[in-house]
Amino acid sequence: MKHKQDQPDSGLYQKPHSRRIEDYGLKTPKESDRFIVILVKIIHLSVRVLAVLMTLLIVWGVIDAGWQIYQRISSPPIGIMTINDILAVFGAFLAVLIAIEIFANITMYLRDDIIHVKLVLATALMAIARKVIVFDFSKDDPAFIWSTGVVILGLSIGYWLISAKMSHEPAKDSLR
Repeated sequence: MKHKQDQPDSGLYQKPHSRRIEDYGLKTPKESDRFIVILVKIIHLSVRVLAVLMTLLIVWGVIDAGWQIYQRISSPPIGIMTINDILAVFGAFLAVLIAIEIFANITMYLRDDIIHVKLVLATALMAIARKVIVFDFSKDDPAFIWSTGVVILGLSIGYWLISAKMSHEPAKDSLR
């Protein structure tokens, strides 16, 4: 009769929803590598804390966007917003949207334990688009504006390449 320790690990003796080191993309360590297991668990916990902090940041961002609107429409001339006021409010809205995208990155990492490059590129494009929307062309240096355009071009090409590659690959797992 074989003992439990002699049997290969088939996952039958694990708690439901428990994470194994293999779930983090690492090979099962030897007994001397338990330190790595602890470090991976600390990283996973840290990502969960980041998700909570990002949720708080999103809520504060929404409150700030509302406050910005209130301040701008309650200052003279009351009820009227200038183009600069509108751009400031757009900046607050886009900052919240970027925070939501970052939160999506964090939650997808927690769920899949991989970095989704397409989502990261989309988040970066949204962040740089926010910057472009609130550009003050009368004050910004032309070299800064040109370099921003180069960054947008690079991110766009990267996003397009990833999208094209993903559209040509068959679905690996229909459950994800």
